[in-house]
Amino acid sequence: MSIQYDENNVFAKILRGELPSFKIYEDDKTFAMMDIMPQTKGHLLVLTKEPAPTFFDLSKEAAEACIATAKKIAPVLMKVTGADGLVISQFNHECAGQTVFHVHFHLVPHYIGQTVAKHSHTPGNMEEIKALAEQLKQELDN
Repeated sequence: MSIQYDENNVFAKILRGELPSFKIYEDDKTFAMMDIMPQTKGHLLVLTKEPAPTFFDLSKEAAEACIATAKKIAPVLMKVTGADGLVISQFNHECAGQTVFHVHFHLVPHYIGQTVAKHSHTPGNMEEIKALAEQLKQELDN
């Protein structure tokens, strides 16, 4: 089942600089930012810059770039947040939980004894998200 790519989806607008985000990393193929509706403290997203609505539409090179970026960011995310574990996920199609039809990977820190919030459900504290984004950027720059 193929989905038409919408050039005006929220992530496409963020990539073009038309909407703000809490960016933590960018290279020529990927863009990483904080999720503003986090499931846990530190929940972030790795977006492809390729206009692909689902993983099935994504080129091998773009998929590899997303995984490389996730691999670069994951240990820093664990260190900065003090998380006990990390889930990396990627949803395809609405019935599987995809809410924005632009390929992106979720990096969701997990903490012993903490409940994980519902996906894409509740806005987080923007000041806390911004502060954590700054910490992550600083650590990634080191």
